[in-house]
Amino acid sequence: MIYQTIDQLKQNIIDVLTIDTGDIVISDENRLRDVIIDDLVYSAIFSPDSEVRSTARWLIRRAGARLGCMAFSIQSLYDAMGSDKVSGFTVPAINIRGITYYSAQAVFRAALKDKVGAFIFEIARSEIGYTDQRPSEYVAAITAAAIKIGYRGPLFLQGDHFQINAKKYTDDPDTEIRAIKSLIREAIEAGFYNIDIDASTVVDLGGPTIREQQEGNYSITADMTAMIREIEPEGVTVSVGGEIGEIGDKNTTVEEFTVFMDSYLKELLKKGGNLKGISKISIQTGTTHGGVPLPDGSIAEVQIDFDTLERISDVARTGYGLSGAVQHGASTLPNEAFDKFPETRTSEIHLATGFQNIIYDSKNFPADLRDRIYAYINTELQSEKKEGDTEEQFIYKARKKGFGRFKKDMWDFSPNVLKSIGTELEDQFSFLFDKLNLSGTKDIVDRFVKPVDVPLEVPLSLRK
Repeated sequence: MIYQTIDQLKQNIIDVLTIDTGDIVISDENRLRDVIIDDLVYSAIFSPDSEVRSTARWLIRRAGARLGCMAFSIQSLYDAMGSDKVSGFTVPAINIRGITYYSAQAVFRAALKDKVGAFIFEIARSEIGYTDQRPSEYVAAITAAAIKIGYRGPLFLQGDHFQINAKKYTDDPDTEIRAIKSLIREAIEAGFYNIDIDASTVVDLGGPTIREQQEGNYSITADMTAMIREIEPEGVTVSVGGEIGEIGDKNTTVEEFTVFMDSYLKELLKKGGNLKGISKISIQTGTTHGGVPLPDGSIAEVQIDFDTLERISDVARTGYGLSGAVQHGASTLPNEAFDKFPETRTSEIHLATGFQNIIYDSKNFPADLRDRIYAYINTELQSEKKEGDTEEQFIYKARKKGFGRFKKDMWDFSPNVLKSIGTELEDQFSFLFDKLNLSGTKDIVDRFVKPVDVPLEVPLSLRK
């Protein structure tokens, strides 16, 4: 059910959820999981009434908090990794572009099987647009999925690639910086307590020295870090990530990393006091976001520079107390590559397109809808096709944009289709959790990550 009005919402949650002294009381957890959470999340996403959407999102977040699944920062776990108190696993940061409520349930099912606790849900600045998922919507869908499955534990939600658009920055730097800061504020308010700043796009490799090449990058990253420290909720240290080499460009060197870090820390010190710096660094080692599609639509194999990952991860920990280096663009790598990330002590890898491919390429994905999406791409998005691309290459690159335009169609898949695709996703998440040595990390997370229940103002609609 999608609630059309606040009165309808209130009527349907009677005897399940009540408001008491500014917070929520769960009277019937079984009914919440079996029925009400489905209605709430669909209303949080699709209700035509904005007041219903915002109220449903508040109810989901507070119900999650009462049940022990709420937004956390991963900072203290990364501090433990940076001081060698824990090691041996790599944290996956999972970008969910489509059918988020159901895809997240597959993640939680896989996590529960092997007591996995160290994993992140994230969404990039670009994805927010083409998947039509603002931060508050994304948090609601993830939290609702945790409630539905019965998952208990921290929800690490991350703003991925909050990236400076190089062209817009060149044309009007102040406006572009304000846009990123506005997005950060929106994300933190929604419960994203992990933010990745990507100013690698303004690196000028034509500069005479590495410091001059990286100046725009480290200056912007320091400015954004200081801003985050100013607005983060009381008791929460938002985990901030930086980035050196733009993904798809030249590979990062250890020297570039050390020059960036030294310059960044000096710049951050100018912002006042002992501000906490970044907890990880994203580098380029040979990957490309989404992989490199060949003319027939298949993906070319990529050789990752694992030696660079290992060296920079080591220097990041021993020299600066960071958790290590971060690998982007990993989901389309061959299966045998994933063992190497824990071996090289890579702290985090980012995974997106591979899960998108599982959804679109599933034999259970309705063929008529796939045809409609591809027709939309070939007509409405034709101007985005690059010269020389085959139709298969173009479709592969552009079909991510079907997730926003056809969001409701996918959420409305039949139960059998949702179950089948969910099982395919769950199998892949289980595979990745195994390869990344994440079994048993629930206990590690519980040891190092302590909950901070950030208060949320009760919506006016529930005070009436």
